[in-house]
Amino acid sequence: MTDPQTAADLADERLRLVATSTGHLLHTVAGLKPEALAEPSALPGWTRGHVLAHLARNADSLVNLLDGARTATDIPQYPSDEARDQGIEDGAGRPLDVQLDDLRDSDERFAAAAAALAPGAWTASVRHRTGYVFPAADIPWKRLMEVEYHHVDLAAGYSPAHWPELFAVAEFRRLSDRLAGAEGLPAVELVADDTEDRAVIGTAGEGPGLTAEGPVRALAAWLSGRSDGDGLQVHRGGDQLADGRSALPALPPLG
Repeated sequence: MTDPQTAADLADERLRLVATSTGHLLHTVAGLKPEALAEPSALPGWTRGHVLAHLARNADSLVNLLDGARTATDIPQYPSDEARDQGIEDGAGRPLDVQLDDLRDSDERFAAAAAALAPGAWTASVRHRTGYVFPAADIPWKRLMEVEYHHVDLAAGYSPAHWPELFAVAEFRRLSDRLAGAEGLPAVELVADDTEDRAVIGTAGEGPGLTAEGPVRALAAWLSGRSDGDGLQVHRGGDQLADGRSALPALPPLG
């Protein structure tokens, strides 16, 4: 992406999605009972409080990347992996009202940092905490991913069925592209019956070919590890399997 205005327009579109999704997240959190934060989330080893602390600190980490793009400096997303983990642990046990205020405040800091970027800054390269480099215009989408996936991980009534279609389609395409040709993964044809998106993951010859068909949200949920295949019909050789979810292969970690 080289045209600054195109990058800025893309970022603005994604920022609007972030604002809407964050509003839904805040509504869910505001409806939780105080004791619910100490209960397990859908993420192994994390309570709901851990998920919320992570979401707030992630917003601040992306502010660092936005500030780096604005000032043309290489600002690390987090000081270190240890500091990231400690921030989550330190914030996990806070009361509900404190967690909610932190989510709102960190979202406002994120929005303000994004608003401060001139169009040309959205084409700048920034560095993810894992080391790979990507354009600043992708920062809002990364925030959207955090909000939408971890909203589901709260296990508080928000499911992949609530995902915006644009998000579900984009994630279906991204994740299926990453798993296309994955060694050791049996080939599975994926068919979204509501959007007509199709893809093939895995490697032909690694096992009997399967077809998984269903709504794009259900497919994206399975590909992202947020579902065991609920809502999908699974076929082998044209025959629908009675317990199709058990026939779906285990997916490799996406990192």
